[in-house]
Amino acid sequence: MFGATPPERAYFAPFLAFFGVLALGSALGHLFDGYAFWVVSKPSYWVYPTQTFLCAGVLSWGWPHYRLELPKKAAVAVGIGLLAFALWIAPQQWLGQPPRLEGFDPAFFGSSGLPYAINLSLRFLRLVIIVPLVEEIFWRGFLLRYLIREDFLQVPVGAFSWFSFAIVTVGFVAEHAPSDWPAAALTGALYNLVAYRTRSLGACVLAHAVTNALLGGYVLRTGQWGFW
Repeated sequence: MFGATPPERAYFAPFLAFFGVLALGSALGHLFDGYAFWVVSKPSYWVYPTQTFLCAGVLSWGWPHYRLELPKKAAVAVGIGLLAFALWIAPQQWLGQPPRLEGFDPAFFGSSGLPYAINLSLRFLRLVIIVPLVEEIFWRGFLLRYLIREDFLQVPVGAFSWFSFAIVTVGFVAEHAPSDWPAAALTGALYNLVAYRTRSLGACVLAHAVTNALLGGYVLRTGQWGFW
């Protein structure tokens, strides 16, 4: 039964916590639509920090189960991370699509000083550390193997089947907004490729972190808050 063992719970609990908080913020936003109070009108400004701290705690609890070794073939992971970053920004950067200006603005609580520093720091912590860990532990560390064999810890990281490749790629796409589906589909396939090529969950996390770190820098440089 799915979730019956401690390792299974450890692998998907951070993912459930992450999207549970996101769903709560979205529900409150819809319930109190039209209210000016930022807690319900702009829930991302408390949802993202809450996700960061909650998922950090859940990841710490599950850490002994993850077998997150140092990345093997780190150059492959970094290269795939760079390619995925290029895919995400290509429509706006090179193909003439309108800029994505609506989204999480780190200057929401002030454009300088401690409020700005805290808001920006927590945003980057979530973007570069929490999201890559949560998503790669679930998608590439757990589900990509679980769909091959229920006793997934007996399946090496990077074991291939077309069924698990397709389901994980589609699932990765589904967690993004429809406007991001083309980039998400290619990125999900590329991160799967990292697993197949390196057989290292750490390499998958590294690739994802490289992509997100570059996106964060691009957002700060261009003000296209919709990218993160």
